[in-house]
Amino acid sequence: MSGLSGKAAIVGIGATEFSKDSGRSELRLAAEAVRHALADAGLAPSDVDGLVSFTMDGNSEIAVARELGIEELTFFSRIHYGGGAAAATVQQAAMAVATGVADVVVAYRAFNERSGHRFGQVSVAAAQQVNSAGVDNSFHYPMGLGTPAATVAMVARRYLHEYGATSEDFGRIAVVDRKHAATNPKAWFYGKPITLEQHQASRWIAEPLHLLDCCQETDGGVALVITSAERAADLPHPPALITAAAQGSGPDQYIMTSYYRDELAALPEMGVVGRQLWSQSGLGPADVDVAVLYDHFTPYVLMQLEELGFCGRGEAKDFIAGGRLELDGELPLNPHGGQLGEAYVHGMNGIAEAVRQVRGNAVNQVAGAGTVLVTAGTGVPTSGLVLTRA
Repeated sequence: MSGLSGKAAIVGIGATEFSKDSGRSELRLAAEAVRHALADAGLAPSDVDGLVSFTMDGNSEIAVARELGIEELTFFSRIHYGGGAAAATVQQAAMAVATGVADVVVAYRAFNERSGHRFGQVSVAAAQQVNSAGVDNSFHYPMGLGTPAATVAMVARRYLHEYGATSEDFGRIAVVDRKHAATNPKAWFYGKPITLEQHQASRWIAEPLHLLDCCQETDGGVALVITSAERAADLPHPPALITAAAQGSGPDQYIMTSYYRDELAALPEMGVVGRQLWSQSGLGPADVDVAVLYDHFTPYVLMQLEELGFCGRGEAKDFIAGGRLELDGELPLNPHGGQLGEAYVHGMNGIAEAVRQVRGNAVNQVAGAGTVLVTAGTGVPTSGLVLTRA
């Protein structure tokens, strides 16, 4: 087990409501989420000396600190690569706490991703940046691959071709997520499960991806409070120990367009994360009670199961059969509904769900959930966590 394992814990979680039009600024969403998380942790803004977020977040650490009345920060950090940053924000916070750089660190993400800038639309500016990302994007934007769905569709098509999977196999992930969201009052799709037939009938976004293979666009914010395991023992809720935390980038890595690898239908960066998580924690796939997997596009859930060692390459379509991903199955998937069913907050809401599962107070609580695996965005350099009960 690594020197970081078990040294820090998530002790507070907070969120705004998840909507399609928040009616307020992204900074206000961030401040609200952090206040909720601190209240949940039984802490005050004056206790916070560290803040960490995504480079894509529009709310600077100093602006959030001003809004909350945090006077001094000894640690602040930002993680690249969109949704791939989610679990890494917790990793950075845990490292700061474990090394004594900070005592209480809050990780946050807030945006108006539906009523404001929508990541799922074509952005001409992405191919005009005067940096290496602009150069990379200039290869595929002129070919019509200008949205996340379009870039993922290329990989999804290859996966179907190589392993004999079908669109229905992708759809089974959407059906499970929506089933869980339907019983989660915080989810946007609360009370709205779908059938596999409805998935198949939904319109094409970029073949072979249907509308219901793609995550939502959400306005909202989520925050997480991280402190030492020792201090956590004195706070109101059972802590979610950070038993493993990792980042990973694979060979020939691009952002959503890693098309030049020997194996196109794979996510080697998640394999890098998985190997670290199992090594750090001393655990393995068989020890996981709940899987909170980043589900911005359904095909990548199947590929993650393979990269993380739950099954062999190309075997995920068979692995998910027989109710294995249901709440009472062998590997319950996204009990909150995931980004397909609850909300798309770049995976931070998934980490909050993992904390609830470890605490034992989730709305769709999995019996005996003492070990929860969480992953961040796929198709990009990414990250992951293993959270356990103290």
